[in-house]
This record gives sequence, C-alpha cells and structure tokens, in this order.
Amino acid sequence: MGEAKRRQELALKPVSQAVTAAMGWVDTAGGKFQVHWNDEAAVTPFGQMAFFIEFLNLTGLLDPWIDDCPLTYLSPNAPTRRDLLGTWLLSILAGHKRYAHVTSIRSDGVNPGLLGMAKVVSEDALRRGLGKIGEAVGIAWLCEHLERSVLPLLRAPWILDVDTTVKVLYGSQEGAMVGYNPKKPGRPSHTYHTYLVAGRRLVLDAEVLAGNASHSNYSLPGLRRLLDRLSTAQRPYLVRGDCGFGNDPVMSELEARNQHYLFKLRLTKGGKRYLERRFSSGPWTDAGAGWQGLEGQLRLSGWNRERRVVLLRRRLAGEVLLAESNEGQPKLAFIEADAPMRRYE
Repeated sequence: MGEAKRRQELALKPVSQAVTAAMGWVDTAGGKFQVHWNDEAAVTPFGQMAFFIEFLNLTGLLDPWIDDCPLTYLSPNAPTRRDLLGTWLLSILAGHKRYAHVTSIRSDGVNPGLLGMAKVVSEDALRRGLGKIGEAVGIAWLCEHLERSVLPLLRAPWILDVDTTVKVLYGSQEGAMVGYNPKKPGRPSHTYHTYLVAGRRLVLDAEVLAGNASHSNYSLPGLRRLLDRLSTAQRPYLVRGDCGFGNDPVMSELEARNQHYLFKLRLTKGGKRYLERRFSSGPWTDAGAGWQGLEGQLRLSGWNRERRVVLLRRRLAGEVLLAESNEGQPKLAFIEADAPMRRYE
C-alpha cells in the first residue's frame, strides 16, 4: 500500500503544480470565478473543467454554437437551448455513453453555472430535444462549428487518415444490421466511418451507418464531401488508408481531384504474380527499420489504369515452423536457421 500511495502522490504532483500555477480568476459564460486546488479532495472528471469553459468563452465558440442550433421550442415550460445543449456538452465531456448517465451530473452545482445554465435537464428532456432537430440541418449545424474550430489548423502539411470501425450492438437499435464483424460474427453492429488528422487524434468528420455498410465505398461519399469543403491550401498532403481503400472507385475519385494517396493492397493473385516477378529483379533500396523497398507500375484486374506501387520486404530472423493442415495428425516441420535460403516478410 505504501508503494501505491507514493506512486499516486508522484503522479498527482505535476497536476497539482500546473493547476496551482493557473489558479486565479477564470472568465466564463456565467461570470468570473476563482479556482483553488484542494489536495485533500477526490479527483473528479470535472476537476479542470473551469479552464476548458474559460477557453470556450474567450474563443467565442460556445455562444454561436448555442445560438445557431436549429431547435425552437414554443412551450413556455420547455427548457432553454443553453440548458439543453449545456447538459449535452457536460455529459459528453464526462464520458457518458447513454442518456441515463445524465442523472449523475444533475447534482453538479458548479459547472452548469460556469456555462451560464440555469439547470441540468433530465435525460428525457435531453432525448426529446435532440430528437426535434432534423438530421440534415443538425449535421450542417455541427459541421459548420466543427470546421470553425479546426480548419485554421490545416494550413500546415498534414495527413488524412480514413478508417472504418465496427461497433458491436446489444439490444434493439436503429441501423443494427449483421455485417462484417471480426470480433463477434453474427452479432448486429454499427459501422463508424471516420476521417482524422493523423497523429493528432483530431476528428474532422464521422458517419454512423448500418452494420452491413462497412465497405470503403460507403466511406467514399463522406470523403468526397470533406475534400470538396476544403480549399486548396487546406487539403491534406495525402490520404491514407488500409487495404480496404485500395480499390479503383476510391483511387479514381482522388485522382480526379489531384489528391495524393497511400493505400495498402490486398495480396490477390495479380499482386502475388507481380511480386514474384519483381522480387529478384531489384534493385531493392533501404527503406529504414530493416525494410527494403522497390517501386514500379501495376494494373490489376478491375483497374482503369496503371498505378505506382511500392513493394516492401524485410528479412525474418530465427527458425520458422511450417504446419500442414490435414484431417488426421497435424504434420510439423522446422526450417533450420542455417538452411541455404533467405526468409522474407
């Protein structure tokens, strides 16, 4: 226990020093408040929320986001947009994943006031309020304010990562379909098509689709819209994705926009034959980290043109065990390390 307590104290010491240095008055939507660090109190998810709320207030991001929300109430008993959207914001920042979790922040007597809220609305009021926002106008509203906060950062060279993630679902949810699901085959799921700034964990856009819409062709419309919204100076240096995006429709769309890209290719029959032909032709050059590289031109079946490809190989060290799959007793064979051959990955 003594070791654990010392490690905890050492971990909290830099945080305590940083917050102590920043202690003072914070300018929030609810007015100016003084912040103090308490070494005896328990750590909470909202410990440093006051500084983030001050950032939202000083940068002018919060009030326009609330004012532009396409939600209008006619009843005098309805909650205000600030209370509803503030509850939504606090719930997201607390890491909540369900509406029912909103109940845990209704006892917070500090942060709602910093956002200029009168109260934290109930989970039912939050669900009904967000349900009144139309899908098209809601997406346009959120995208506009997301771009307002991130587009100024895209003047420097950057890489756009395109990815598809499968989220397993339990229970009855809209869009829950059985599709590609490597972790739990046969289980309904959603697919998240995400567009991120590489190395920064900064999401530029995301789409939630049904579980049977995991192919890269379903990511293409969102990718196309994102690139068309960016000016020439803001566009990425290259678009990067896994082997699911190395197909002709995606690459043709990017080539039509003069957009550089880097995708992996599946080892199809045509790819394997090309690799076999080029393997011994050389010259292979050093690509770093033990890899060797070789580039060339390739046109696979279904492609409308030749494209530049880069082949990479790396020596395998140690012994390799081969296993032959039969119905009876499995047969195993070792390739000895001193065998007159070179093994490559």
